Formats: sequence, C-alpha cells, structure tokens
Amino acid sequence: MPKELGVGIMGCGNISTTYFKLAPLFKGLKVLACADLNADAATARAKEYGVKAQSVTELLKNDELDVIVNLTIPAAHFAVSKAILTAGKHVYSEKPLTISLAEGKELAALAKQKGLSVGCAPDTFMGGAHQLARKYIDEGGVGQITSGTCHVMSPGMEMWHPNPGFFFQEGGGPVLDLGPYYIANLINLIGPVKRVAALATMATETRTITSEPLFGQTIQVETPTNIHALLEFVSGATITLSASWDVWSHRHANMELYGTEGSIYVPDPNFFGGVVEASGRNKDIQPLENWDHPFGKSNQESPQGPRANYRTAGLADMAMALIEGRDARCSLDRALHGIDVMTSILKSGEEGKFIEMTTTCSKPAALGIDEALALLR
Repeated sequence: MPKELGVGIMGCGNISTTYFKLAPLFKGLKVLACADLNADAATARAKEYGVKAQSVTELLKNDELDVIVNLTIPAAHFAVSKAILTAGKHVYSEKPLTISLAEGKELAALAKQKGLSVGCAPDTFMGGAHQLARKYIDEGGVGQITSGTCHVMSPGMEMWHPNPGFFFQEGGGPVLDLGPYYIANLINLIGPVKRVAALATMATETRTITSEPLFGQTIQVETPTNIHALLEFVSGATITLSASWDVWSHRHANMELYGTEGSIYVPDPNFFGGVVEASGRNKDIQPLENWDHPFGKSNQESPQGPRANYRTAGLADMAMALIEGRDARCSLDRALHGIDVMTSILKSGEEGKFIEMTTTCSKPAALGIDEALALLR
C-alpha cells in the first residue's frame, strides 16, 4: 500500500470546497481530479484548486485514483458509490451513506466482494470537543450513561441554501440530513442502538425559498420535517432526539447526557469544537478543563466567530487505516448502523410502533491528541 492515496472528487457543489481546502492538512491524501455532471462546475473547481477536471466516466477509469469521494446529492449516493466500487476504487461518501438500509447492505456486499473499503461522513465526532466528552465518559466522569436529550431544530434549509429542493425530497429531511451528526456522536459516546420509536409530521406541504438565486420559488415537501424520536441503546441508555425544520426558535441544548454520577453537556455535533460542560452529584455545572486537541483549535472564521473545521479528517483516517491495516473510525459498519437507526425512525413515524435494529457496530476507537496529530502533515 502506498504512503499516499490518490483522491478523486465526484460532485463539485457547495460541500466540495471544504474537501479541496482541507485535504492538504492531512497525511495520506493527494487530491488529483474532480468530476461533475455539470462539466463547467468541475472545470471551475479544477482551476481553483489546481487539479484535473474530468468527465464522470474518465474519473472512474483514472488509474491514478485509489479512492473517490462521493459528494453527490443523497438520492444519488447509492448509484454513484456502486459505480465507484464497480470501477475498483475505495469510496468515501458524504452523509447519508444511502437512503435505505437495503442499498447500504448492497454496497457492503459489493465492497466485500471487491476487497474494497467504504467510509462515510460525518467525521465531526472526531473533533476536539467530542473527543474530550468521550474521554470524560470513558474515565467514568458521569458514571453509567442512563438517559439524555438531543435537539437539532431550525426554520429550514430554504432560508440559506442556494439550491435547497433536494432537502425536502426522499433522502432529505432533518433526520437524514442532520441526524447523522447526532447518531454518529451518540455511537461514539454510548455505542450502538437497540430499537427506536418516533412521531413524524410536516408543518406544511410546500416551502418558499428565501435564499438566492431561487428566491420566491416553491418547493414541494415529500418527507417529514418534524420528528421526535426515542432511542434505546444496547447499553440500556434511553435518549430522545428531536429533529425539526418547523421551529423558529427554541432554548434546548444540542446534546445532554445524564449518568449515574452526573451530567455532561456536549456542544453541537455538526461542528468539531465548542465548550464541554459537566456536573457531578453536586449539580455544579462547570466547563471541563480544555485540552490541546488539534481538532478543537479554531482555524476558520464564521458569522458566529472563530470555528474549528477539520472535515476531511474521516477521509484521512480511512486512508491511513488502509495504509496501516486498521479499522477506520468512519467505517462502513457504523455508517450502516446509522442508516438503520435513521430509516427506522422514519419508519416508526409512519407505522406508529417500535422498530428493532437489524444491524449493530462497535464504538469507534477514541481519537486522542497523539492519534489526531498523527493524521496531520
């Protein structure tokens, strides 16, 4: 196995800039080419970042590439990832891996047959804040996690995204779009899920875009936009997850976990950094002492201020896992389990009953300071 994998990027939309900009931070990766159904988009990205623009067919046949990053829309993830595997290349997909468990299992079978690896975002659970929470929980800081709450709620994607229509089609909605961040971090902190139940609704059957360039256009809503779920974990913990694009404002914290010896308050799993707070039985909530984790350091400006952004860490960890012959943290079995959880939440919302998981996974290996530094150039 080479010390560096050739990387191609399939899909040159909004999210691709993150991968182009951040990949150079990490060992094991060399982005060489990109493709998009819109050839002009691929050409523009290639010129901007000094890589080769290719057609989709050319990218799949490119012998310089070991892994292709799938950045297409969620409804296309399965077909594109399948084509990448069929072409004999490893896949790293943006979330969600697929929009059905059956599709995910088909990819897993094909990857096994071909002797290839599949990885999947999100990788934000590898961030400094979430790894600090992991360390504190693993060391018994709050005892055994017994329950908790998660909330990811806003008015909707049509307020800011330049082309928000796919968010409201099958494969979109807040559970499949934002749920992966929360489910991946809960697996990181607690482990796999046993069963789920949910209520699912939508506030309106249409949405009006208020972002540019499609301001004023109407979107048909084809998937629930307001979901309240209950997750029972194999460990015995019970967690509520509220995911909604029908909420104008709220005062709920992103993630709170309650243990036999105290509570821990985890920042937004959509991001790498943030303040982690905890209390013991004395109920005195205090920030945890910060540690010098490289994926918790601010490296970007945002409208909310300085922010830590290390997306592509999961891809780099997958590359190094292939090189070193170890398990990747954003692994196929964890992505499959996440799809099982999220699609079962939606199914429960339709059927009004608990749904048992048919998959499971292990917690990913913790990513301490030394392990994170080993991924950086």
